[in-house]
Amino acid sequence: MAPIALDAGSSADSVQSPKVRVKTVDPVIFPDGLKTSGQHPPLYDQIYPYSAFPKHIEGQTVWRPEDYANNPERWVHQFSATEIEEISQAADNFIASGLPITGITKENFPLPSLDSNLAAMRRELLNGKGFMLFKKGIPVNEWGNFKSATAYFGLGVHIGYPISQNRNGHILGHVQNLYVDDTKIDSVRIYKTTARQAFHADECDIVGLLCIARAQSGGESDVASIHHVWNILQAERPDVAELLTQPIWYFDRKGEISADEEPYIRGAVFYLETPDPANPEREQRVYCKWDPYYVRSLQRFSDLGIIPPLSAAQEEAANILEATCERVKLHMVLGVGDIQFVANSHTLHARTAYTDYAPESGMPRRHLMRLWLSVPQSEGGWRLPYWDSDEKKRGGIQVNDTAPVARLEGD
Repeated sequence: MAPIALDAGSSADSVQSPKVRVKTVDPVIFPDGLKTSGQHPPLYDQIYPYSAFPKHIEGQTVWRPEDYANNPERWVHQFSATEIEEISQAADNFIASGLPITGITKENFPLPSLDSNLAAMRRELLNGKGFMLFKKGIPVNEWGNFKSATAYFGLGVHIGYPISQNRNGHILGHVQNLYVDDTKIDSVRIYKTTARQAFHADECDIVGLLCIARAQSGGESDVASIHHVWNILQAERPDVAELLTQPIWYFDRKGEISADEEPYIRGAVFYLETPDPANPEREQRVYCKWDPYYVRSLQRFSDLGIIPPLSAAQEEAANILEATCERVKLHMVLGVGDIQFVANSHTLHARTAYTDYAPESGMPRRHLMRLWLSVPQSEGGWRLPYWDSDEKKRGGIQVNDTAPVARLEGD
């Protein structure tokens, strides 16, 4: 079934301005010639009606926690001494070059003995279960933050293109408590707080987290198969599944916008992939784009009548989606040096609330380094109903011409 045209905003004119912005790259600001494309509304004429969605999904992307909870060998990789040495040497060589971390590429950070493993992991993230954990991946206490960040970033570029994560151009992000007020949900990004983070997907294809320091308690990870969740909704609440396919959901941008952009985006929660031009018979998979924190922070606009408030049915659907993810989550704990990668196309992930060590303890506060990685359509990424589906640095958050930066602490 073909998609249906829902809105005049689908026209080519509506995407011309962001296309021009992404293609107009100042090499002084963006040395690799690539700019993060940023957040955009979907192409409304590429959104499919609920009747086109599968009523049941099968395959590797559908998994249950019991499939992996007691089988770590299926999703945990421990680097060998040889692999660690290769990563260490690549990091040392790059540091000696004097280039900034933002200048790391596959070409100047070669990992020949790891190439096949990383390629297989990339395929598994994109087309399989959608998550992977490298146990004791980086000896951070021995290497320190600078070399650890260099090594981690170097691993990341073999999986995807690192993209900007916020208005400050952080291409290497930091999940740390910055002592901001987590009740100010219209302006505060929750990764800067100690609060629980509900199940969500980030604005990228794959998110990576390197644990630098653990909390005193909490701050643990959960992952859920969104295709398993879809099957449950189809069996128990198809009305909720249908509501989640409709482009009636507004997502806040929390002020992280370029000139002439709207402060929110209207879209759906579940989408179908667009057809494969090279293989029209290829499956169009169910894709999820969700973050309840960004949906519930828009009261400042609904109070003014600019956008509609969440309906009772939408509130129920949001709660059911969260509860269903809770039912089927896989829980994992990241130790110091562990690296987690999670796909944002067909999994949702969450974080428990946490408590840092008291300052007088002498222990560091919880600290995760974060990568947002893009995988464009032509390089194996999902075929998404967005104009930038084949941009190398699709997605992310790009405000005007803010330069990419890679600091060693959050700010």
